[in-house]
Amino acid sequence: MQSSTNAAYLAAELRLPTNWLDYLILGIYFVVVLGIGFAARRSVKTSLDFFLSGRSLPAWITGLAFISANLAATEILGMAANSAQYGVYTVHWYWIGAIPAMVFLGLVMMPFYYGSKVRSVPEMLLLRFDKWAHLLSSALFAFAAILISGVNLYALAIVVEALLGWPQWVAIVVAGAFVLAYITLGGLSSAIYNEVLQFFVILAALIPLVVLGMKKVGGWDGLTDALTKTHGSDFTTAWGGTGIGSDNPLGANWLTIVLGLGFVLSFGYWTTNFAEVQRALSAKNLSAAQRTPLIAAYPKIFIVFLVMLPGLTAAALVPGFGTEESGYQYNDAIPYLMEQLLPNGVLGIAVTGLLAAFMAGMAANVSSFNTVFTNDIWARYVVKDREDTYYVRFGRLITVIGVCASVGTAFLASSFSNIMSYLQTLFSFFNVPMFVVFIVGMFWKRASVVSGFWGLLAGTVAAMLNYFWIYKQGIIDIPTDQGANFVSAIVGFVAGAVVMFAVSMFTAPKPAEELQGLVYGTRSPGMAEAPAEGDDAWYRRPALLGWGAIILAAACYIPFSF
Repeated sequence: MQSSTNAAYLAAELRLPTNWLDYLILGIYFVVVLGIGFAARRSVKTSLDFFLSGRSLPAWITGLAFISANLAATEILGMAANSAQYGVYTVHWYWIGAIPAMVFLGLVMMPFYYGSKVRSVPEMLLLRFDKWAHLLSSALFAFAAILISGVNLYALAIVVEALLGWPQWVAIVVAGAFVLAYITLGGLSSAIYNEVLQFFVILAALIPLVVLGMKKVGGWDGLTDALTKTHGSDFTTAWGGTGIGSDNPLGANWLTIVLGLGFVLSFGYWTTNFAEVQRALSAKNLSAAQRTPLIAAYPKIFIVFLVMLPGLTAAALVPGFGTEESGYQYNDAIPYLMEQLLPNGVLGIAVTGLLAAFMAGMAANVSSFNTVFTNDIWARYVVKDREDTYYVRFGRLITVIGVCASVGTAFLASSFSNIMSYLQTLFSFFNVPMFVVFIVGMFWKRASVVSGFWGLLAGTVAAMLNYFWIYKQGIIDIPTDQGANFVSAIVGFVAGAVVMFAVSMFTAPKPAEELQGLVYGTRSPGMAEAPAEGDDAWYRRPALLGWGAIILAAACYIPFSF
């Protein structure tokens, strides 16, 4: 648990030697961020402009924003922490825990999302099931978005206090104010264009850290030799020790990795998380929407090295890194290397990159929160049929409330020394049950109108019971939080599917004519949209992009399998 004593220790031990050059770089970045917000404001004339960029953005913009929204500081710090704690097993979160689901989203699900012209993921459940499934999914998503946004703020506060000496409340207020400013000014367009900028700033921050870290430990051979001596040979392989009944640092076997992470958690996150899907829905046409996650899949394959290698390097340089004896938490891997390795100037870029990552993650969740709360809750059930400008104003107001609520939830993350474990816990509670409702409803016409609500409720409750009761109370011994998350995800998925099947057997399905464009094998008018000029080029074909990403991800496993 992150205590005030430990935070004070970090502030004393991990203080970066920043100077005027580093702060100048940071200041320039903040000026550019606000400039993008003011520029984007001119394009906001309707609620569609504010919430979905008027569905006007090209695929390469939405693709980079898609990956940047995911590449938040919680991803960077969390996956580096994962690597310091679990080793090369971290690659599973990318090559099996992301790429197949991103391809599935692009090839299979985006035609339904984009073709039906919904403004959000929960709205699909309104069309496929009923208002109760829609309202429950909207409320759960809005709650989860605020929790995840709070994770970004909490992590930012701890890191900035440690590295720059700013008090936690100052870091929270400054970052929250800037995110609030550029989202309320320019809506989703401002968030997306800033995410594209943030993507390149994050790369500029991580690449020098990886290069200097690998040089420090003597390259890959030096790194693996050091880690093998202290952690065992399985620590530097992807599948070593994952046989059923075997012990490994991750506390999971190949079956729970493939089913829990590779299928349930992964597909639950990437296909139903509106913070990601919203970027694809803002694309200018169906082809661009499909290519959005497929374009993002290619950098996703290789980003693992930029977050994994710093974690491995920290584990190699500091004996027992992450234990109480070492004085460091797993989350400290990247801050520790920044303090040890980076000169001024480069240090300013790295600090800016971390702040950019925090802001990208927070902005993605806040912009998706304001869309769902405004369109799916407020406009649908509270204040109906008002003029369009009213909902734009309300969207800006709820953005303010969302940022303030994120501040309030920031410290819930403090009970996890590995913030990625905390995020995976939230995903198992909220994303996985929504995914099972989507997947059953999309592929089974017989799924009844009311089964969506009961399946979503059962999956959420079952995942929570497994985590808080069966795991936390020690009824079943699961070695790690991550292993428990995989099991909770499987339990939530199975419970939701079983309840949907049982309820559907005793309740009426929707008429077939109301399922057009909502069930696999049917088509809506929006799916018949002809590709724009140039989109039919062979290298832009979604199937080629999708299968190419899967083959490349599978090939990346080969060097780490032995």
